[in-house]
Amino acid sequence: MGTEQATLQSDPLSGLESARDSATKALGDAATSARETAKIAAQKVQKTAHSGVYNAAYGVSFGTVFTGVFLVELLPEGNVVRRGFEDGAEAGFDSAVAKAEARRAKRRPYIEKPSEEERVSGRVS
Repeated sequence: MGTEQATLQSDPLSGLESARDSATKALGDAATSARETAKIAAQKVQKTAHSGVYNAAYGVSFGTVFTGVFLVELLPEGNVVRRGFEDGAEAGFDSAVAKAEARRAKRRPYIEKPSEEERVSGRVS
């Protein structure tokens, strides 16, 4: 018997340890790859869902406004229903603009208001 055979016969589990180490490394790499793939898939699903919700909201909004405008145009000029639609649409638009401006004002950093003297003299920066 040579020294090589004696070594192999003396440590029968050395091949098993090597296989275990390579399997552990492969599983670790697979887990990392699976996590990254899952993150990418989740981002794509989220983007698709957001796009679908946006398109649905856009369609409802467009359909509502288009239908209202179409109905208003079918009615005669002096009709009370037409005036009600027009006045209601104008009030709704004004309310939406006011709420949007209020939200924007809350997000802006604090800006010191000009004094009465600055406002009167027109030296407001």
